[in-house]
Formats: sequence, C-alpha cells, structure tokens
Amino acid sequence: MTVRELLYDKKLFIFDMDGTIYLGEQPFSFAVSFINKLRLSGRRVLFFTNNASHTSPYYFKKLERLGFSPRKDEILTSGDVTAEFLLRHRAGKTVYLVGTDELYDDWAAKGVKLSRNGEGAEIVVTSFDTSLTYEKLSVACKLVRGGAEYLSTHPDFNCPTEDGFIPDSGAIAAFVTASTGVVPRYFGKPYPETVDMIKEVTGAKTHEICIFGDRLYTDIATGRRAGITSVLVLTGETKISDVEAAKEDNRPDLIIPSLADADEALFA
Repeated sequence: MTVRELLYDKKLFIFDMDGTIYLGEQPFSFAVSFINKLRLSGRRVLFFTNNASHTSPYYFKKLERLGFSPRKDEILTSGDVTAEFLLRHRAGKTVYLVGTDELYDDWAAKGVKLSRNGEGAEIVVTSFDTSLTYEKLSVACKLVRGGAEYLSTHPDFNCPTEDGFIPDSGAIAAFVTASTGVVPRYFGKPYPETVDMIKEVTGAKTHEICIFGDRLYTDIATGRRAGITSVLVLTGETKISDVEAAKEDNRPDLIIPSLADADEALFA
C-alpha cells in the first residue's frame, strides 16, 4: 500500500510535537506546509504531546509562534489526560505532584486537590519536571512507600531538543521505582485513556484516525494498541535500526523520512 492509499481517507491527523513537527524552537517548514494543507482539504488536525512540563495554553502560543496557526481545540497533552482521570476517577483525593509550577497551577485551576509539601497526599503523580529537586523525589518516594497510589503523566525517558536529549518523565519515574519498587500507572501515549479522550473530544472513529510520531514506544505503540494507523517519521528519536530491533506491537504501519513525504504523497 502506498503512502497516499494509506492516508487519503483519514479524517483526523494526530501529530506528536517534539521531534515530529519541530525540535525545540526550530519548526520543520515542511510540517507547517503539510498541516496547513490538511486543514484546507477539510481534514482535522490534533497536536498531542506527552510533554507535560508545559500546558495546552503554552503549546498554543508556541505553535502559533512557530507558524502552525493552531486552534485552541487542536491541542491535548498527557497532563490534560491525567488531570481528567483524577477528576473523574479520584475525585476529592489529595495529590502530590512532582511537576513544574505551570502544571501545578493548571491542575489547581481545573479542580485537582493538590498538596504542595505532600502532607495528606493519597496519590503521587510524577511528570517531566524541569524544576526537579532531590527534596521532591524524597517526598514522593516516602509517600509511595507509605502506600500512596503512584501515577505518572507519561513514560518518555528522554525529551529531544535542538541541543540533544534531556531526561524526561520516564527517567524521573525510574528513580522513584528504583527506590520504592513500585511501578506507576502511566498515562499519555501509548495508554488507552489517551485515545479514548481523543475520540471523545473529536468524535472521530478508529478507522478515520492516523498518528504521526518519532517514537516507537509512545507514538507508534499508541496506534498499534488502539487500532489506528501509525506513521513513523525519522526526524526525532528513532532510527531504522531501532525499528528492526523492536517488538511487533511497536512497529509502525508506515515509515517516512519526514512529514514532507506525506505532504508530497497527498498534495503533490
């Protein structure tokens, strides 16, 4: 099956951000072009990132600044999915969040009950925390050892930037797991809560959706587990050798060098 045949009838195009449409503050011009053409053709676009160090309003401004002309209903993060889970399924429970102040304030505004110092916390959530301290980790580990439920916004070990990779949420969770022996329940990609929320928000059906990303164990695994078409781009973390070594359920339906190839296939 050609790239065009695989993608032509899709109605919702989900895009990872870091490594797929930009690196840090460097947008891929071909990604801007492709996404604009998708909108003009009547197809829907959704930006989804596992990076919960920032919130949807931050990503709206960033995507706007980088030339992607986003709409406010086109953006979701793993932080949004995790907060929604807490509000729906852990209502009233106190949460200790290892995350940025930006994420903390966003969750507080949404109504998640938070403890700044961990006192009274029944749930620990770790995320991609660029303000991480040893004290935060120590409090989190103490609470988890004491029986607090342990959640993580997303499993990514590294975050790609224009200067290389930096430790991400999965690496922080690995620290807590190494100390406590407890593995968290993860959200974000590739977990089912993410796809369920996307379907609920967009109204799209499984066969109408495709996802583009640069990571096998998050972006591509999301597609494989949910039965949606997955497309790997080679502009971020993954190399061809990684695909060859991957398990079958982490292999994409399609591999392309970049979104420029998808643009050419659909709109040349």
